[in-house]
Amino acid sequence: MRDAYERLLTFARDLLWSWLPDAAEFLSQLSPEGWKAARHNPVALLLDLGPAGAMQALAPHAARFEALWAAREAYLGATGKATWHARAGKPLQRPVAYFSAEFGLHECLPTYSGGLGILAGDHTKSASDLDVPFVGVGLLYRQGYVRQELGADGAQNNVYEDVDFERLPLTLGRAADGTELRALVEIDESAVHCRVWRAAVGRVELLLLDTDLPENAPEMRLITQRLYGGDHVTRIRQEIVLGIGGVRALSAAGYEPALFHLNEGHSAFLVLERARRLRATGAVATAAEAVLHGRATSVFTTHTPVEAGHDRFDAELVWRHLHRMADALGLDRAGLLAFGHWGGERDGNAMFNMTLLALHACGRANGVAALHGVVSRGMFERFFPGLPTDEVPITHVTNGVHAPTWQSPALRQLLTPLLAPVGRQPGGVSDAADTWPAESDPAWHRLRTIDDGELMALRRRLKSSLFAVVEARAAARAARLGQVYAPLDLDPDVLTIGFARRFAPYKRATLLFHDLERLKGILAAAPGPLQILFAGKAHPADEAGKRLVQQVFEASTSTPAKMVLVEGYDIDLGRALTQGVDVWLNNPRRPLEASGTSGMKAGMNGALNLSVLDGWWPEGYDGDNGWAIGEARAYDSETSQDAADAASLYHLLETEVLPLYYTRDANGLPREWLRRTKHAIATVTPRFSTDRQVQDYVHHMYSPA
Repeated sequence: MRDAYERLLTFARDLLWSWLPDAAEFLSQLSPEGWKAARHNPVALLLDLGPAGAMQALAPHAARFEALWAAREAYLGATGKATWHARAGKPLQRPVAYFSAEFGLHECLPTYSGGLGILAGDHTKSASDLDVPFVGVGLLYRQGYVRQELGADGAQNNVYEDVDFERLPLTLGRAADGTELRALVEIDESAVHCRVWRAAVGRVELLLLDTDLPENAPEMRLITQRLYGGDHVTRIRQEIVLGIGGVRALSAAGYEPALFHLNEGHSAFLVLERARRLRATGAVATAAEAVLHGRATSVFTTHTPVEAGHDRFDAELVWRHLHRMADALGLDRAGLLAFGHWGGERDGNAMFNMTLLALHACGRANGVAALHGVVSRGMFERFFPGLPTDEVPITHVTNGVHAPTWQSPALRQLLTPLLAPVGRQPGGVSDAADTWPAESDPAWHRLRTIDDGELMALRRRLKSSLFAVVEARAAARAARLGQVYAPLDLDPDVLTIGFARRFAPYKRATLLFHDLERLKGILAAAPGPLQILFAGKAHPADEAGKRLVQQVFEASTSTPAKMVLVEGYDIDLGRALTQGVDVWLNNPRRPLEASGTSGMKAGMNGALNLSVLDGWWPEGYDGDNGWAIGEARAYDSETSQDAADAASLYHLLETEVLPLYYTRDANGLPREWLRRTKHAIATVTPRFSTDRQVQDYVHHMYSPA
C-alpha cells in the first residue's frame, strides 16, 4: 500500500498532471469535497486522505490511474527522441536558465500574481512539451501574492495566508550527500541562507529559493514572504536573492546553463554574479570585460511599456546592499552604479535602473508583441545615442499561451479528430510533444466542418460550468459577510462578456461605463439581454486601482445588464472565464498594453475578442475573429482617447456584437456567430501558443548564442 501511495504522490508532485489530459479530473474524483478544500492541490489532498484513505479512494479509479501513469511515463521517456527539439536544426546542448520573479503554473502553487507569471508558467510548460533543455529559477513566497476579498461595499481587502511548503507539489532540494540544497547570498553585511525547492514540470525543473530559515536574521527571513510585497528595501533584497542567489542555486544543483534568459529586469543582478565568477577564473581582467563576455549568452525580455513598471532603486540603497559584491568585482561605488545608469547621466546618485542593467548585460533583448517592440525601441532609444529609433537593438517575440492548459478539454476532444494525424495522442501530449499542427497546416480549415449544433451545445456547457464557479464564489462571499445569498441566475443562452485583468488605471476597467446613459439606451433597444463578468485585483499598494475595483462594483448595481464583479481572480477563475464567455473585452489605453495574453486564451476557446488594437491584437485581428475598438493612432489627450474609444465600443455593441449573437435561424442557432467562433479557434490557437513562442525563442534568441 505504501508503494502505491508513494506513486500517487509522485504523480501529484509533477505538475505535468495540470495539463496531462484527464489527469486533473481524475485527481478531483478521488475526493470531490477534499479537492475543493485543498484548492485543487493534489499533494494536500493525498496528505489529508493518508495512505489508507487514498488507496480506498483510488480503488474505483485504479485502471484510470494506470493509464495516466503510462501516459506520463511515455511523455517523460520520449526525451531526446522524437521531440521537437531533437528535430530542430540547432538543438541546445546545455539548458537555458530562465529567471522570473513569478511563475504561474497552477492555482495551487502561489508563485504568481498575473500576466508575467502566467506567461513564465506557460513558457516553462511548452519548453517541457518541446523538450527544450531548460531550468526555471524563481522565489518561493511564504504568503504568495495577495488574495482578494471584496467587502460589502465592493472595497478590495488584501488577505495573506501562510503556505505550508510541504503540502505543495514541490520537493526539498537535496545535494548528492543528502543535505539540503542551499545557496548563500551576501546582502549588506549579512549572509543570507537560501533553501532551494524543486518543482517538477514535466521534462523540466523549476528551482525556487526560500529565505524563511531560522539561521537568517528576522528581516532577511521576510525577503521571500510576499510576492511584490514590502518596500524598496524588501524589493531589492528579493531581486538580489533571485539574481545572485539563483545563479548560485543552479551551480549547487549541478546545472551549467548554455545561456541565461531574464524574464523582466527583476533578476538582472545575476549578471554581477556571472561576472564575479568569470573574474575569479582569471579569464578577464575587469568587471566590465566580464559583463561584456556574458552578453553573448544572455537574453532579456521586457514586458512593460509603462515607465513606472521598470524597477529603479536609490543609488545609496544599491551600494549599501551590494558593496561586498562590488569588492569582489574590483569596483568602486561609481563603477558599480554605472551599470544601472545610461551614458548621458552625470549624476552618480541617479536612480539605479534594473532594465538598463539588463540591457547593458544582455546581447539580445525583445518585447512581447510587434507593437511592443516598436514602443520599447522608442522608450529606450536614449540609452543608444546615435542610433535611429528603428535600429535600437530590441526586437520582439510575440507572447503565446499554453493551449493544453487553457483550452477546454471538451473542445480539444472535439478538435482532435480534425487536427491530429494518425498516432498523435488526443489532447496534445504526445511523444513528439506537438500539441497541434502549425498555423500553415491546412488541417485548420477542417474546423469549418464542425456541426453548429454540437458547437453551440458545447459552448452552453462551458458557460454553465463558468457560471457554477461564479455562483460558488458569490455564495462564499455572501456567507463570509453574513448576507443572505440570492442566486445570480446567470443564463447560458444570454450573450456573456468577460473582462478580467489587473485593475491598473491604464487598463480602463470602467471604460464601458464612460457614458452610462448611452449604455442603458443600447441595452434597452438590444435584441436580447447582456451579462457581463468582471474579475481582477489591484496591486495592494495601488490606491487608484483599488478605487477602480470599487467603481466597477458600484456600477454593477446601476446597469440594466446583469453584471457581476467576481472576487479572488486567480488561475482557476481565469481558466473558467476564458473558456466560458462569448466575448472577451480588452480596452487598455493604447499603446500601454505589452501583450495581453488573456485574449489569446479566450480566442482559442471560441470567444470573439472585442479589443483595442494594442498588444497582441494588431497581429491577431483579421476582421473576422472579433472586433477592433477605436483607431490605431495617437491622441492629443487621455480624455479625448477615452471618449473616442468609448464611443467606438458602444457603436460595436449596438450595431454588431449584440445583433450578431441574437440573429438566429429556424433551429435557434446563431450561424454567423458560430462561423466566427470556429474562425477564432483556427486563427488564434496555432499562432498564439507558447509552443510557437518557445520555438521562436530557440531559433532567434537562444540558438544564435
